[in-house]
Amino acid sequence: MTTCITGTGLYVPPFSISNEELVESFNQYVDNYNEAHADEIANDTIPALQHSSAEFIEKVSGIKSRYVMEKDGILDPEIMAPVIAYRNLGEELSVMAEMGAAALKDALADAGLEANDLDGIILACSNFQRTYPAVAIEIQKEIGMVGGYAYDMNVACSAATFGLSQAHGSIVSGLAKRVAVVNVEITSAHLNWRNRDSHFIFGDVATACIVEELDTPKGYEILNSKLFTEFSTNIKNEYGFMDRSEFLAAETQMYPDIKEPVTDKLFLQNGRKVFREVCPKVSEVILEHLQENDLEPQEVKMMWLHQANANMLDLILRTVMGKEADKAIVPSVIAEFANTSSSSPMVVFHRYKDDLKSGDLGVICSFGAGYSIGSVLVRKV
Repeated sequence: MTTCITGTGLYVPPFSISNEELVESFNQYVDNYNEAHADEIANDTIPALQHSSAEFIEKVSGIKSRYVMEKDGILDPEIMAPVIAYRNLGEELSVMAEMGAAALKDALADAGLEANDLDGIILACSNFQRTYPAVAIEIQKEIGMVGGYAYDMNVACSAATFGLSQAHGSIVSGLAKRVAVVNVEITSAHLNWRNRDSHFIFGDVATACIVEELDTPKGYEILNSKLFTEFSTNIKNEYGFMDRSEFLAAETQMYPDIKEPVTDKLFLQNGRKVFREVCPKVSEVILEHLQENDLEPQEVKMMWLHQANANMLDLILRTVMGKEADKAIVPSVIAEFANTSSSSPMVVFHRYKDDLKSGDLGVICSFGAGYSIGSVLVRKV
């Protein structure tokens, strides 16, 4: 028996924001802020905010645009956050479940399966819109899957590869024969759109893949997984259900208005440290993983990497494959999608999985907050 990835699905949100649109909104916010705080800036009490540019964003990240679930609020200098209406739990499908169900239905069709062919659903993401009931169970209900199980898991940007590893392990252990791994990211809601260093990084998307135990392999055989974590606060998002209690303890009033988000607890990262520390470790994990399976880097025909940053992708490619490596080995969708957190390696896998031929070796690799790194070796059937 062989465990294979037999189908993938992709849900693309309805709106796209170009760098130019984003910069126009951001710079207007900067002008408004500097004007409102002119006296403090003149007295050197606070620093003036600086403009951004589309050219700067593309140079530091490779990003040209991103998809989002809601556009107007993000581009409004007075709001700068997605304005998404609340849906009554149990009466209306949540936004996250809606996205995940769409991607999963796409993946089921790609695999030639029905909802009830599944034994399990793993929703592996960085961000969840609620604590419980699990959004995965809501997706299970929405697609019409009766029986089996579904659960949520969070390993930040590495959640997709950790989810694949869990699906593979569940099948090997006999817990299931078919498991869907779904990744839904509404990163636009966790991002501080007023932070010049990070407001351009993320986009929204949903992906799904089907992992099956088969007598006759098809798709991509999963050979092996390697997982790594190490605690770091260089990438973090501390916003959560404890905030109310912490604010009360500090005798602080919670912000009631979306125009005043708790920005110090939204996504923050020390980008330079992350680049210096994560890239070498990702390369090390991939090389160790290959060595543990008696494989040489030159045997790898494609690496579907987390789409964090174009410069990171290039460095990991050169470190693993050599300085003269063909850039086609590491395809990228970052210019169109930006960083879509846990979904990102699966977006690029979905887009480029048909480019390999039978017998070719590939690596699905993700990395992110934690630090966390996941590597999954696959071979095209």
